[in-house]
Amino acid sequence: MSALFEPFSLREVTIPNRVWMPPMCQYSAAPEGPDTGAPADWHFAHYAARAAGGTGLVIVEATAVSPEGRISPYDLGIWNDTQVEAFRRITRFLASQGTVPAVQLAHAGRKASTDRSWTGGAPVGPDTHGWQPVGPSALAFDERHPVPDELTVEEIRDIVGQFADAARRALAAGFEIVEIHGAHGYLINEFLSPHSNRRTDAYGGSYENRVRFALEVVDAVREVWPQEKPLFFRVSATDWLEEGGWTADDTVRFAAELHAHGVDLLDVSTGGNASDVRIPTDPGYQVPFAARVRAETPMPVAAVGLITEVEQAAKIVANGEADAVLLGRELLRDPSWARRAARELGAEVRVPEQYHRSV
Repeated sequence: MSALFEPFSLREVTIPNRVWMPPMCQYSAAPEGPDTGAPADWHFAHYAARAAGGTGLVIVEATAVSPEGRISPYDLGIWNDTQVEAFRRITRFLASQGTVPAVQLAHAGRKASTDRSWTGGAPVGPDTHGWQPVGPSALAFDERHPVPDELTVEEIRDIVGQFADAARRALAAGFEIVEIHGAHGYLINEFLSPHSNRRTDAYGGSYENRVRFALEVVDAVREVWPQEKPLFFRVSATDWLEEGGWTADDTVRFAAELHAHGVDLLDVSTGGNASDVRIPTDPGYQVPFAARVRAETPMPVAAVGLITEVEQAAKIVANGEADAVLLGRELLRDPSWARRAARELGAEVRVPEQYHRSV
């Protein structure tokens, strides 16, 4: 059988195959009212389709740990019990299809309070459900974005607590895996990179200081997240800057530290923290970063980035470049990609009885 369709176990959770869905924002939650930030019918249909299509793991999109942590007013959140109850409908269905439900916990930092991507993603103000963003330093992401408020040490500690509270709610909502979002220029990534972190206190300057916030979040989440359940961390392996940014060497060093702090898998992406950088987006362009972490540290990894073809995905896993592949745009195009791939590779995935005529 193809390695792509072998089960993968972390702690006491077994994922039935290595075809996984990464978090991809849908910008479809209510921006105000009693259902603010709660998943709606669109989210249920979206995630349910990928589970019915045979995807082994579904990571629900960036889900904010506080209202101010949303990327946009239309993002999901998990800061209250109304949201928890709405998520249960999704996690129950995913589990019923044999798919492991996961959720990415996030804080957008200085890139918060923006519009939906399909309307341009520009920053929005209070008159359109927006708010004042925060960050490690008073540095705007680019000329379009406002200068964020620099977080105080007390505010940093509050956010650490918000991640822990969100993890507790994720457990109550029925998720089996939690992923901490430390990539794509959002708050944790902003602290990691010297490009965006110009602090002079215990949270800035040296590498050790810049990773402090991330490790505090990991420790707080790991403390409340059950020991038998896995914890993931998503990282941008490079800022794609020639100098003055987070690098692949930093990522390898950081991965080993995350593993020592109880992270079970590194979800390896790149970029998002520096504007106007050139990224060579060839097929599988981010896979080498995942492969290096896997080769040089004890951390299991998942690879992402223009992985579209069945043979391509199968080789990544078979060659030991990654333990699993995350298919983003391809799963948007084809919710049953896993089922199609299994047929091509002579493997099997669970097919809902209602779809028996498709086999």
